[in-house]
Amino acid sequence: MQTLVRGVPGSWNWALHSSHSRLARSSTKWLPISYTGRRPASSAAATAAKTVTSIQEDAKTPEYIYPKYDLSEADLKRINFQRNIGVSAHIDSGKTTLTERVLYYTGRIREIHEVRGRDSVGAKMDSMELEREKGITIQSAATFCDWEASSPITGEKQKYAINIIDTPGHVDFTIEVERALRVLDGAILVLCSVSGVQSQTTTVDRQMRRYNVPRISFINKMDRPGANPWRVIGQIQSKLKIAAAAVQVPIGVEDEFKGVVDLVRWKAIYNEGEKGNNVVESDEIPASVMAIAKQKRAELIEQLAEVDDEVADLVLMDETPSNVQIAEAIRRATVGLKFSPVFLGSAIKNTAVQPMLDGVCAYLANPAESTVTAHDARLPANAPPVPLVPAAGAPLVALAFKLEEGRFGQLTYMRVYQGTLRKGSFIFNARTDKKVKVPRLVRMHSNDMEDVDSIGPGEICAVFGVECSSGDTFTDGSSSFSMTSMFVPEPVISLAIKPQGQETPNFSRALNRFQKEDPTFKVHIDHESKETIISGMGELHLEIYIERMQREYGVVVTTGKPRVAYRETITQRADFHHTHKKQTGGAGQFARVIGYVEPMAFDPETSKDTDFENVVMGGTIPHNYIPACEKGWYEALEKGTLSGNPIVGARMVLQDGSYHIVDSSELAFRIATIAAFREIYAQTKPIILEPIMTVEVVAPGEFQASVIGSLNARRGTILDSEVRDEEFTCMAEVPLNDMFGYSSQLRGVTQGKGEFSMEYRTHQPVLPHLQKELEEAYRKTLPQAKK
Repeated sequence: MQTLVRGVPGSWNWALHSSHSRLARSSTKWLPISYTGRRPASSAAATAAKTVTSIQEDAKTPEYIYPKYDLSEADLKRINFQRNIGVSAHIDSGKTTLTERVLYYTGRIREIHEVRGRDSVGAKMDSMELEREKGITIQSAATFCDWEASSPITGEKQKYAINIIDTPGHVDFTIEVERALRVLDGAILVLCSVSGVQSQTTTVDRQMRRYNVPRISFINKMDRPGANPWRVIGQIQSKLKIAAAAVQVPIGVEDEFKGVVDLVRWKAIYNEGEKGNNVVESDEIPASVMAIAKQKRAELIEQLAEVDDEVADLVLMDETPSNVQIAEAIRRATVGLKFSPVFLGSAIKNTAVQPMLDGVCAYLANPAESTVTAHDARLPANAPPVPLVPAAGAPLVALAFKLEEGRFGQLTYMRVYQGTLRKGSFIFNARTDKKVKVPRLVRMHSNDMEDVDSIGPGEICAVFGVECSSGDTFTDGSSSFSMTSMFVPEPVISLAIKPQGQETPNFSRALNRFQKEDPTFKVHIDHESKETIISGMGELHLEIYIERMQREYGVVVTTGKPRVAYRETITQRADFHHTHKKQTGGAGQFARVIGYVEPMAFDPETSKDTDFENVVMGGTIPHNYIPACEKGWYEALEKGTLSGNPIVGARMVLQDGSYHIVDSSELAFRIATIAAFREIYAQTKPIILEPIMTVEVVAPGEFQASVIGSLNARRGTILDSEVRDEEFTCMAEVPLNDMFGYSSQLRGVTQGKGEFSMEYRTHQPVLPHLQKELEEAYRKTLPQAKK
């Protein structure tokens, strides 16, 4: 199979003609994709000659050849000046403030409004009323803008089209970051110059790595007391494990911060005029920063030498790389996911934002440099992926990554990877195979929209009137390509809710909408208590949805005590031999199942920790009853008998059994499988697992003892504690069940000066006395206990 890597085509002539460019036109017209294995007859019959040509030289190793679509001159010109970026960071690092400045300097908005401004208008990207009230981003918001970027080599200006997605910083809304990074080609990782790398920064870094998203780092809030960008760069290298070096040096710090020195072009850059509109460049480097500028430029070259062969060769030969060679190396290493150039600035003070925008255009990948693949649904699951090319003339492939209930119906955000999406055209949902028409096509600017007639490859848009689910792939019908969806974490906290007064249709309408929009928000009815249970990623997550139900649907609800998402698991193997017999007159029920159940470790490839394996030989159980056994197994896992929570980490192996020619049925085998597992469940020595959270607390240093004591009292395990200047940071692992009400306690022990964030880490066995308490509490809820 041909291997595709991130190429290095840039935005100027020196990059366009780079030998590393993947955009160079190829004379090859076909792309061979080979794999070993049998090809189903159904897929062979369905193959269209236009799309897939099969050349079978021998029965064991067929080769499939796909047409290769070259990028036209128009594609090259458009894609090379296209950037799709996300802005991600820890809470309160200044993401939305930075995005507001980007929109202002690119001319998308006329006035700057602050996140918690006195005018009560709020930032443009915080369009929801709740976001403006609370001063946090809840939903990711998409926009687009044009920017005339200065080349780091010649200083010439070129116009770029930039799609931006501003993401939330709170871990409760991590799915918004997840699906944004799934479809983006680059990202800006924003860090606070004082706090540095924090807990959510680490989570965002993990998400960027999951989807191979190159990033530039922007150290914000350089005007704050205690700003130390060199310590933050050290944290990026040590905590995030990625090579990083400053490409700028600050001119002044804290209150004196007034500009930066560009270490690549060796120029001093200042912001002057109202709101920093005028960017003034000077060849004269201030004497006060000359020494540190030379030192940091040497460090930049040293870091590049470790990740780029060309710079390494120059350093070995005692040659100093030129500005052009440094810029080329930064781009190669950044797009190749080996390096992150670090920019400095202060968004709130309107300083050094424009040079960072130039860096986005200079060093981040364009849509053609991302390795994008799809799976041909007509081929087996182990068939190699098919690479996609962002050519406008290729068959359409687009991914729906976000759903939203708009004023005119469902709004579906899409990223077009290949081909062109046109208004009024018909597209096919690869999952359901349904044909739908595109009635309206728009480009989003936060909550505003602009109608367009077509969207080319590499673009992000939104469509109305297309029913689908998040993660669905759309094609033009000439191919059977399907793209992988984003990673969706499991909910960790649940809450019982019921409407006040008489239940109205709006109650279920709101829950259905929120479930469809947010894959981490789950709703189910408890069979015993008949209560409606909502589940999510944290207390704030559920609070926001309860508030939205009241504001958007007029439904006031009362809530029960938050419930933790406990799990049950087995710890040893147990064999089962169960016969299900029932005679009720006429045809009865008969099924016998034989096999064993054993513990199973989490499989990172399939992301599963439960499995069903069929090794029945000789037809002792007819093959048409095997799916019923599997269904019964997964049904039995839905509720354990210790605490009534789902069972994880278990595999069932079905070895043997028997059936009756008349009395056996799918229902009988499903019931037999459920009963067999419940019969031997106690023999597997089951235990209860509880969710463990990684908690990060930041507070003034004088309260260190009180904070550590409060975490220890909640069964916390201290992982790390760092004291800097007048504040300290503490990292700990704490059971979620002990974290309820911690925000109030933390305010009390720190006189309101402390703050904390937490994210799910893993499930671990509960202590023996807690297991007994949970088992006893569950028994009291059972119907026989009530009698």
